[in-house]
Amino acid sequence: MTHTLKRRNLDCQQGASQISVEEALIREDINVAFICTENASHEEGVRTFLQAGKHVCVEYPMALNYKTAVELWNLAEEKGVILHEEHIELFSEDYKQLKREIKGKTLQQGILHFTGGVLKPGFGFMAFSGMARLTWLVELFGELSVTTAKMEQDLANNYSKMTAKMLTADKKTLTWIEERGRGLPRAKIINFQFESGPVTQIPPSPRGPVGLFMQDLIQFSSKLMGQVSPEELQKEKNRILHCSELAERIQQFCES
Repeated sequence: MTHTLKRRNLDCQQGASQISVEEALIREDINVAFICTENASHEEGVRTFLQAGKHVCVEYPMALNYKTAVELWNLAEEKGVILHEEHIELFSEDYKQLKREIKGKTLQQGILHFTGGVLKPGFGFMAFSGMARLTWLVELFGELSVTTAKMEQDLANNYSKMTAKMLTADKKTLTWIEERGRGLPRAKIINFQFESGPVTQIPPSPRGPVGLFMQDLIQFSSKLMGQVSPEELQKEKNRILHCSELAERIQQFCES
């Protein structure tokens, strides 16, 4: 098996000995790999460990295009191992409270506008680096279709703004804006218009008793122990691949 995963210093870290990727791939007592690298190298890491028959937990997005995401899911199924894409945004208390707030309401139109600082190289196109926001929209409003998208950039000032227009299954318009630049605060701004009235603020909520990463790790562990139903696994797979396909479609609109 050949691969080009980035070499790293193997000195002890916090009292723990490190091992090489090559050793991890062949050791029978190592069954799980966690991929926590730049987005651009997720695919290679995931593919390498899946081919070795290891379960994989990877930060979103697992790949920077839809075709590759499908290939990786197929490879995991072929090898009989779990491929888990981490989505801690779905465990946040503000998301859970927002989902409760809009439950049963009929959407007319909506906007989700995210702002944040400049991304470092290796995070991919904005529709993929911002997968958390896209996942929110799909989880809240169901499958979407992209109608148009555009990108505004000021490269000299490291400023980028992506605006994507999408439709719900009921043909209601959703606008997703991803804006990044120097000094921009990390924030989500929403404006969801429902028949019963608007929701323009993410409801305040207390911090949960269990950390976001631990909640995701518990979900991953449940999959490894066979405690998640095939129906739930399929539903999650469908959502992840749907979001990947939407992100690629947005990128195509922006680059055309």
